[in-house]
Order: sequence, then structure tokens, then C-alpha cells
Amino acid sequence: MRPNYNKIYQDLLKMQYPEKLECPKVREQLTRLDSTEEILKLNEKLFKPTKETAKTNQQLKTYDKKTMLKLLSYQKKHDLSTSFMSRKYKISRTTFSKWKKILEEELSVTSKK
Repeated sequence: MRPNYNKIYQDLLKMQYPEKLECPKVREQLTRLDSTEEILKLNEKLFKPTKETAKTNQQLKTYDKKTMLKLLSYQKKHDLSTSFMSRKYKISRTTFSKWKKILEEELSVTSKK
């Protein structure tokens, strides 16, 4: 079961930044929280991370299948190395290799589309 991020962020904003809830862009983003990538983007926009919190958050990030496939497709489409991707998205090379191995079939199907 997946958490209701829309409700979580609405409650957070009501408590800490009620003025941001009135912004149409924020309201629109709240409705589009369907992938890990969208959640991370919104979180970064709302709560500007410090270096310390960014480092801690990076260690605790988890990615859903949709986001993993998107990153791997991007890598394949632009012919990027695993090292480059790991630096760009701050994810270990081992993690990218593991994703490739696990999602190899699905990646080949999505790249043909």
C-alpha cells in the first residue's frame, strides 16, 4: 500500500506554509504526485534543502519502478554511462547496474515504443 502523498503534503503545508496552498502551481503539483520523481521535485521546491539534510535525504531515498525505468530509458536513449548517471542523480553505480539487471526485459520493451 502506498502512502497518500497528496494528503501528507496538504497537511504539512496547512501547518507550516498556509500561503503556499493558495498558489495554483503548488495545487497543481499536489495533484500530480504519482511517481517518486514528482514527490522529490515538490519536496525540493517547498523545503529548500541544506547540504546536511540533502545528504541525509539522499541516503534514505527509494525509487519506484516507474522512476527506475524512466532513468534507465533516459540513460539508454542518450547513450550515457553508468558513472555519469550515478554522478548526475547521486545514485551509486551498483544501484544502476542492479536496476538494469532486474528490469532488463521491461527496459527493452519500453525502448522499442
